Amino acid sequence: MDPVEQEAVLELPGEANPLTENLLLHVLRSASSNASHQIQTGTKQLQRWETTPGYYSSLQAIFIDRLQPLEVRYLAIIQLKNGIDKYWRKTAQNAVSKDEKALIRSRLLKGSIDEPDTRLALQNALVVAKVVRFEYPNDWPDAIKQILDILQSSAPPDGNQLHLTRALLMFLYIIKELTTGRLMRTRSTLQTIASEIIDVLCSVYIAKVLRWQNSLRDGNHGNGFVHEIEQSVLAIRALRRLLVVGYEFANRDAGVERCWRLINHHFVDFLGITTNEYSPVSANVQQLVDKHLMQIAKLHVEMAQVHPAAFVLLPDSLSIVRTYWGLIARVGDTYGLRTLAIPLKIGTDGDAEDEETPILERLALKGLLLMRACLKMVFYPAQTFKYRHPEDKVEQAQAKDLIKAELLTEQTVRVMAETIVSRFFVFRATDLRQWETEPEEWERREEGGEEYEFTIRACSEKLFLDLIKNFKNVLIEPLLGVFYSVATLENENILQKDAVYTAIGLAADILHESIDFNGFVSSILVNEVVKTQLGYNIIRRRASIMIAQWISVGVSDANKPLVYHIFRSLLNKHDILNDQVVRVTAGRQFKNIADHWEFKFEHFAPFARDILNQLLELTMEVELSETKIALLNTIGSIIERSEVNITDYAMSIMNLLVPLWDQSGDDYLMKQTVVATLTRLANAMRSLGGPYHAFLLKTVISVVEPNSPTQVYLLDDALELWSTILVNSDAHLAPPELVYPLPYLIPLFAQGSDVLRKCLEITESYVLLYPADVLSDEFRIPLLRSLSYWIKDLKPEAARILTHLLIAIVRCAINCFEGQIAHAGIQRIVGDLLSTGLLDKLMEGLRGAWKMHHTHWPNRTTPEYYVDGQLETDYFSVLARIAFADPRALVAALTTISNEDADATVDWLLEEWFSHVEDIPDPADQKLMCFGLTRLMETGQPWILGKLQSLMSMWTTVVTHLQENMDDPNADCFDRSDPNDSSTLGVEIENAEQGRREVYLRTDPLYSVNLMEFIRVHLQEAIEAAGGELQFRELWLDRVDNDVIKAFLGLGIMGEGVNGMPADDQSGNVDKNM
Repeated sequence: MDPVEQEAVLELPGEANPLTENLLLHVLRSASSNASHQIQTGTKQLQRWETTPGYYSSLQAIFIDRLQPLEVRYLAIIQLKNGIDKYWRKTAQNAVSKDEKALIRSRLLKGSIDEPDTRLALQNALVVAKVVRFEYPNDWPDAIKQILDILQSSAPPDGNQLHLTRALLMFLYIIKELTTGRLMRTRSTLQTIASEIIDVLCSVYIAKVLRWQNSLRDGNHGNGFVHEIEQSVLAIRALRRLLVVGYEFANRDAGVERCWRLINHHFVDFLGITTNEYSPVSANVQQLVDKHLMQIAKLHVEMAQVHPAAFVLLPDSLSIVRTYWGLIARVGDTYGLRTLAIPLKIGTDGDAEDEETPILERLALKGLLLMRACLKMVFYPAQTFKYRHPEDKVEQAQAKDLIKAELLTEQTVRVMAETIVSRFFVFRATDLRQWETEPEEWERREEGGEEYEFTIRACSEKLFLDLIKNFKNVLIEPLLGVFYSVATLENENILQKDAVYTAIGLAADILHESIDFNGFVSSILVNEVVKTQLGYNIIRRRASIMIAQWISVGVSDANKPLVYHIFRSLLNKHDILNDQVVRVTAGRQFKNIADHWEFKFEHFAPFARDILNQLLELTMEVELSETKIALLNTIGSIIERSEVNITDYAMSIMNLLVPLWDQSGDDYLMKQTVVATLTRLANAMRSLGGPYHAFLLKTVISVVEPNSPTQVYLLDDALELWSTILVNSDAHLAPPELVYPLPYLIPLFAQGSDVLRKCLEITESYVLLYPADVLSDEFRIPLLRSLSYWIKDLKPEAARILTHLLIAIVRCAINCFEGQIAHAGIQRIVGDLLSTGLLDKLMEGLRGAWKMHHTHWPNRTTPEYYVDGQLETDYFSVLARIAFADPRALVAALTTISNEDADATVDWLLEEWFSHVEDIPDPADQKLMCFGLTRLMETGQPWILGKLQSLMSMWTTVVTHLQENMDDPNADCFDRSDPNDSSTLGVEIENAEQGRREVYLRTDPLYSVNLMEFIRVHLQEAIEAAGGELQFRELWLDRVDNDVIKAFLGLGIMGEGVNGMPADDQSGNVDKNM
């Protein structure tokens, strides 16, 4: 097929291209070509064939055909590997058929062991591993045996060495695949075959190591020499994973013990080769030996972390740990600098130009990790050991005792701590070179939190902390002795002093009772940070770190001004010794100073302007985004802790943040930090930040406006800033621009639960600040429609915010009108609730609650939607607010939405309502329900007056609750109708919105209407509407239980009766003439 025909075929739709092996081959050639158009069309065709029967077996057939071009075969095996991930599972849609799987399996091993190309063999080994994971042992029960047979047959010197290499490669990836499986079944599969594999794999490894060691000793570096070392590397890689994950109790398996002993012996031998300065091996061979060492070191660390007891109890383990410590000490001898004196030239001496970490340092790092694991076994057993059976507990106790007796002796602990402080806490030449040439990068790595598993210095700091915490009695005294000997103004050994100060800073929590840190700062440190001798920039950097570590445990209030003075000095860019590392470190560490819970602005005030300006200038000076963000976080902490005092510096801060926003471009992490800092600033200034709100709002609008490219990254932060602006806006001084973004809330509601809660809070803030704008037709109806869409899908907490917003809108509709127009306002809102379906969903939830509470098995079925608990209270609160505002509007609405007889709807609703009131714990909610239900009496309908007993019971219960601990029998604990009552309503006025909420609550009938008077008036009106007391008694009161009436009359709400008639006679019988 020529290229023109091939392209024409590829352009055909998928259904016009039936799968054939020949056509697949041409498509693979196109997809692996250099022509972008052919790659695109070929890839699309391959995607169309993914679910076609025979596709994956055809890919395999092309892969095993070694006459095909390498790139075609490579693409074929990659497509096969990806297809196994997607379609091999039996439960997958369009899964590979059973027959096709069998065909693929039958050719997998042959396609791997005979493959001469390493890259293709690797990909096929991955395919084998994935299939084994899915198929073994059920559908491919002899998979492991087949590979073991290949391994054993090819292991002898005269065996097929290509087959051996490929079998080892397959085993490596099979074990990796089974160890990374998330399902317990996958790991269990590995554990069932581990013993079957370990003997063969270990024997191959030992034989290969023995052969190349003999060749190395004899100087016979023939063609097969390197190949044998590569094979032993593959074997130890597989063994490492198998030993760690393949056994629950590795120490109880004889095969593992033999293998472990030999591997430890090899570790010592290989280490001898690596440390031999006169080793005759080539660089290539040395690299392979180093790979062996690193694999064994990883095995030691992983075994100690995953199976700590087994590690200790396996043969020679503690001896190996001591070998590691010897290596660590050896590395320490050449690790750090000894002096800064001339002729040292920073950047040229020592290991300053090394690009790759030397093997001995990498092994020393593993040794440090191993020491930490051993310490954890002794001092953190609950986090380290897993107790399952009595035998396990005995082994774990034995392991702890061995470590304490043979490893963690007092002498060893002292030597370890001394080595760490005097060797690994000391700067290296490479550190000082990078300090000069890449100051920001070096500072970021040092202080930005590199993972301790990857650097000797970070890991040694962790190990030192473990030691000092658990061996206080052994280490504190010698550490203090060293500290007092170096912490003098006369001592000019900068490197030693920095190392000791590092230790003292790390151990602040342990040493705070043993060191007079205040005295040290005032007599030593304050003088050291102004010394100008060469190298004192190292001490200046350490000073800021050390103070930040001690600020919470060792710095008194009296010394805080001195601390601020030191930081101002360290941030001064005009001091030549305050290089960028010194100043950035001080800027980063000052966050800890500002975040300290005893931070007081009065101490900071004399230094505030200078330090803030220095931080702002430094933020503009540095180039790394990560450094800028760290400094912005420091500025943010200062803003937060300074509170309203920051207002005097707001303009300077804004002048920094505006260009930072513009310069950040697509760096959304930087933009996020800028928005967060603006939010902190707006929050700290409270209402004094009003002049800046219009500008801050522009940032919000740039994010929340529809189709904003920044919305996907910054929406949460922008909403937080928007909310903060509204909360702190004074209603009389707020700029008119604040209303402008209100319509943007509607499309944001459509984004769902991720931002819905914050949008609800913002809307409620607008209700309090701009009620007329919220009630406008342009916003009100789309808002209610959005709320209706989400109300059934919200979690209870968010649903509560929604119902509170509805209540605020109902109250807003009443308060925005006066007199008779108020009824028109509430009727309009009720009409909107009907038209948007919101009231319908409220009633659906309450209907579901009624069904849950008032129907019983076997007739009870769980409704599709129902509410319960506090959320049911909130739903009823919405109805109560409407009923209180206009009971007839509520009744009319209920009649409109009812799918049944209106009286039946009201009947179940009142039954559930009265029942629920009894379970409401909050007296305020109880009072609100009383208001709503009592006003329904104005309708004069039998369905409410016929519930007089329920009404009286409710009145008695609620009034009794409201009168608890009240001296005045007519009082209501929520009543704030007295204009002379200046007490707050439980709202702490910290910002403008809380002031508005105070007013909002004071005008709430809950706080402005006395419930007892309210009940008396409405009950009297009902009596009069019935035609008088006699008629009321005959129609309604005679239905009420005497005890209920007596309890109600005992409240004294109706006085002594009507027309002077007593409420009850001396016999205790109730006179139902009220």
